[in-house]
Amino acid sequence: MLALGLVLIFEGLVFALAPRRIEDLLRALTAMPVEARRMIGFLALVLGVLLISLSRASLGS
Repeated sequence: MLALGLVLIFEGLVFALAPRRIEDLLRALTAMPVEARRMIGFLALVLGVLLISLSRASLGS
């Protein structure tokens, strides 16, 4: 629940503070090849798993 709440806070901040920038980003993403978007998604997934693993290791959980 905490993770979902944090995601919603950050997403909400981005949309509230820079809605036009989001539109530009979405246009750029749709112009990218599918494989490039897939690689970005995969890298974000790996980074997220690494961050969670590092935080759990440093907290001793």
